[in-house]
Amino acid sequence: MPYSCVMPAPPDTLSPAPRILSVIPPMTQLNTPYPSTAFLTGFLRSRGFDARQEDLALALVLRLLSPAGLDGIAADARALAAKRQSPAVRSFLDQFARYRATIGPAIAFLQGRDATLAHRIAGRAFLPEGPRFASLDVFVDEEGGDPLGWAFGALGVQDRARHLATLYLNDIADVLRDAVDPRFEFVRYAESLAAAQPTFDPLAQALAAPPNRVDATLAALTHEALTRHQPTVVLLSVPFPGSVYGALRIAQAVKAHNPAIVTVLGGGFVNTELRELAEPRLFDAIDYVTLDGGERPLLALLEHLQGRRSRQRLVRTFVREGDSVRFLNFPEPDIPFDDVGTPTWDGLPTGDYLSLLDMLNPMHRLWSDGRWNKLMVAHGCYWKKCSFCDVSLDYISRYEAASATVLADRIDAIVAETGQTGFHFVDEAAPPKALKALAAELTRRGTAISWWGNVRFEKTFTPELALQLADSGCIAISGGLEVASDRLLNLMKKGVSVEQVARVTKGFADAGILVHAYLMYGFPTQTVQDTVDALEWVRQLFENGCIQSGFWHRFVCTVHSPVGQAPQDYGVTLAPLPPGAFARNDVAFTDPTGTDHDALGVGLKKALYNYMHGIGLEQDVRTWFDFRVPKPTVARHRIARALERG
Repeated sequence: MPYSCVMPAPPDTLSPAPRILSVIPPMTQLNTPYPSTAFLTGFLRSRGFDARQEDLALALVLRLLSPAGLDGIAADARALAAKRQSPAVRSFLDQFARYRATIGPAIAFLQGRDATLAHRIAGRAFLPEGPRFASLDVFVDEEGGDPLGWAFGALGVQDRARHLATLYLNDIADVLRDAVDPRFEFVRYAESLAAAQPTFDPLAQALAAPPNRVDATLAALTHEALTRHQPTVVLLSVPFPGSVYGALRIAQAVKAHNPAIVTVLGGGFVNTELRELAEPRLFDAIDYVTLDGGERPLLALLEHLQGRRSRQRLVRTFVREGDSVRFLNFPEPDIPFDDVGTPTWDGLPTGDYLSLLDMLNPMHRLWSDGRWNKLMVAHGCYWKKCSFCDVSLDYISRYEAASATVLADRIDAIVAETGQTGFHFVDEAAPPKALKALAAELTRRGTAISWWGNVRFEKTFTPELALQLADSGCIAISGGLEVASDRLLNLMKKGVSVEQVARVTKGFADAGILVHAYLMYGFPTQTVQDTVDALEWVRQLFENGCIQSGFWHRFVCTVHSPVGQAPQDYGVTLAPLPPGAFARNDVAFTDPTGTDHDALGVGLKKALYNYMHGIGLEQDVRTWFDFRVPKPTVARHRIARALERG
């Protein structure tokens, strides 16, 4: 029988249509919904399913950061012995009355509900200030004036106030971590329990422990959501290691509420780290685990739950059978990208997200400031050659682009639904041809949006194309410069040179588009000299206005990347993977250069932080390191000359 045919069960054996609830677990983002539930809900509704969504990450933070929530945090803080109270906890308790009185107004301000409060916050006399505010001292000028004057000037009151209010929330987060839950973070919550963990033991121990105040609050919010929506299926999306613990606590609460509710785990973390899952304990609260694009596996699973498909015909799905785990993968094609439907944010509290400003750099702040509609121009990566990337996995290897007409239709529908015209294209690397066609279609329709996204800094992005993209609403671009070394860029098959990146990024910047560079250190065979030279390249890119922001990532070898699959081609030797039945992704390796990349990373990050604030661009790059390093071999004006030639 062809795989596209599904034999229906007799009518009297079919289960009723499922009610589906997709959940964003803590923690992802506080300024905008993580897009996975919006994508899945839009797709499922396009297929006629009753699909809802909840952001329990945001709900948890808002419940904790309320007057009643602070009362509970203070109770836990007071219960600590005096010698165990950190400076953050002592400051919080000393000023508790002010924290309790200001938390509601501060949250409303960050949600955009009370803009006039900015004047009081910016005056530095309204919010209590804890240890986090010490970071402002580095910006005090020689005359001891306004520490934020360089960033915001006499105006910029709203941004100044958002930055101060963000420091205020970070102080409270420190108290939560020190007094309530040592794993608490606004983003990487309990990350160490799941990231690169070959064994499930740390998660199992944490999940078996008595619930703390954060756990209990999350369980209460889960029960409230289940009561509201009465789902028969709950989908838990875990994009990062820092959302796994929260997702499993939610699954526990679901099963405690009603064991018959089906729980399904999926998302980026599963797709990269759990591909060889053999841990049956994960299924104590989870019924199914799906891999890669969720549309086809979910359709198969929902048909199975309705009695329309046998268990053996599930697609890319792990199940527990007795004391073992089995992977079921009936061969069916994925849903074409043109047919996945339009994401919907219906049901999410789009007015409740917090517009934070923790980094003063104008490009860097886009990740935490403002609510962005997330959308993909294409699925996968059209280049899929970079040797550090998981090019063998579906989210990279299966490349499909939607037509400009389909994309513009989706954009129009999303704007009509949300009333928001800001878009973040979350592609691995948005293809230049597709962006050019989309820009032309947006201009033809007169669609006024603001958008930003990730690209490869390839020569196809000419200054003319950069201007066209800017005219269509592009405000910022990010892309990988990675190691900033032509030798290493060639080794990693990046397909660009440093001088080419300089010309492309300068074209974007000249068109008024902010540019963020992803940077990497610790790549196989990278020497101290390579690293110092890379920093000199980066210094010159900032000095010449090519990039405005960046971030250094420590190279990590994964089993799904070309380095992990053919280490001999990169001059390294892989260490054996540790035994375990849970996460298997990161793999240690031995590099014959013996470079101490961790020591170099401190100087790299210090330099970049200052460059993003316009500080130290004239200094010799060696001054950023705390130990002797070689002189750069890159001529000091190499980028300037390359731009002149270009």
